Amino acid sequence: MTTIAPLEDKDRIFTNLYGFQDWGVKGALKRGDWDGTKDFLAKGQDWIIEQVKASGLRGRGGAGFPTGLKWSFMPKEPREDRPSYLVINADESEPGSCKDREIIRHDPHKLIEGALIAGFAMRAKAAYIYIRGEFIREAETLFAAVEQAYDKGLIGKNACGSGYDFDVYVHRGAGAYICGEETALLESLEGKKGQPRLKPPFPAGAGLYGCPTTVNNVESIAVVPTILRRGAEWFAGFGRPNNLGTKLFQISGHVNTPCVVEETMGISFRELIEKHGGGVRGGWDNLLAVIPGGSSVPLVPAAQIMDAPMDFDGLRELKSGLGTAAVIVMDKSTDIVRAISRISYFYKHESCGQCTPCREGTGWMWRVMERLRTGDADISEIDTLLDVTTEVEGHTICALGDAAAWPIQGLIRHFRPELERRINERKGEALAVAAE
Repeated sequence: MTTIAPLEDKDRIFTNLYGFQDWGVKGALKRGDWDGTKDFLAKGQDWIIEQVKASGLRGRGGAGFPTGLKWSFMPKEPREDRPSYLVINADESEPGSCKDREIIRHDPHKLIEGALIAGFAMRAKAAYIYIRGEFIREAETLFAAVEQAYDKGLIGKNACGSGYDFDVYVHRGAGAYICGEETALLESLEGKKGQPRLKPPFPAGAGLYGCPTTVNNVESIAVVPTILRRGAEWFAGFGRPNNLGTKLFQISGHVNTPCVVEETMGISFRELIEKHGGGVRGGWDNLLAVIPGGSSVPLVPAAQIMDAPMDFDGLRELKSGLGTAAVIVMDKSTDIVRAISRISYFYKHESCGQCTPCREGTGWMWRVMERLRTGDADISEIDTLLDVTTEVEGHTICALGDAAAWPIQGLIRHFRPELERRINERKGEALAVAAE
């Protein structure tokens, strides 16, 4: 029996999301973190993985791959010369996303405890937390929290008195969006240029330093200790089938109270915005469109998003996606073509240049978007642009090509009349000038 009713305070995992309490180890212990961690480890690796599988937890970094299944790909008996590693992706660079930084600066011990449990379940030697370079205060907090955990004997030699040795390292990135892609992140961790690797081999076979590695998002790891404490059935009791648990939503744009909030997966867009975003600026009739999962997913027009369930499957049915659940709300004051053109420029700027379709295509798409923005184009170019997006999409090593193509596809799918209007108006102006 699952529920998609608004989440009650007693069911929140992140109880210090807004930083009203102490982020340090004393505050974490008061909130119940590190309680019974040794007992979880004593139940064995397979028990932990089965619990995570039973909870229905899917990756919170955007892809939504089942977390327990991902962990089960790691070797059961790591070799001495090829130890296993856990890598935590804290390189939160997706425009609109700001949940992982809140976990790190206000509840870092949830992440560190989760890293210990996940690392143990995968028989990993150590965890590397790769944190975005611009997160200055967050990195300072994380370094301090890791030191506190070492001082308390919670990680390191004989972690939590379990007989298991586990180290946690914090590595700061240098601000490259592409390093949010798991294999580019691994390259950067190794001290190389952050460019994605061809797959296969997948990280579980050959990842960090050529050793078996699992890369997980911050939120995916941070929720694990609470799932084990409260039971897989409790977590699976929220949301719709195949879209279970709670989720951090990041509401920004034209709402009255932008915020990061933990809510039930599958809550309707209208309820999410009314309850936590204070409603749309200027009222619901003023809503134009929403980007529901960070800048890489296609926008959804107001009429379609209003009562849509905010989860993986519900948004996929609208030809968009939940992504990181970074909900960007746009009212009718938005120049929608300019907004998508700006996103297009971001992906042009952040392309690593390794794949020709992305290296050449992102720049070309942005230049055409700029001409469509001003109307200095021909109507036939709309379909040409759409064709090029399909040539970039799915033809690159990583998903940055898809991320550059999808926002433009969403714009053309839902706002083609606006593009045509601008072109026709510009032509009308040109004819008027010529007639003078």
